[in-house]
Amino acid sequence: MGQVLHGCATTTEAIRRAIQNSEESLRALSKRYGINEKTVAKWRKRTSAADLPTGPREPKSTVLSGEDEAIIVAFRRHTLLPLDDCLYSLQATIPRR
Repeated sequence: MGQVLHGCATTTEAIRRAIQNSEESLRALSKRYGINEKTVAKWRKRTSAADLPTGPREPKSTVLSGEDEAIIVAFRRHTLLPLDDCLYSLQATIPRR
């Protein structure tokens, strides 16, 4: 199973591990892998070759309260409607802030 990279990724875990284990200069590694020297320096400093998680640490809705969100999720599970149809059905009850 291959590694899934985001659209702007320039390195894979294998390249990151090679950078971390290499004794070559930043310039030589950046030329070898076709990446910026700052990227090589960043991966040299890190202890892991895995990407750091992105996004909020505790995701939360900016519009819905926890109770409102639970009601909408229960409605969707009960009706088995697609998201667009759920939105159309519940649009009058969703608070606008």
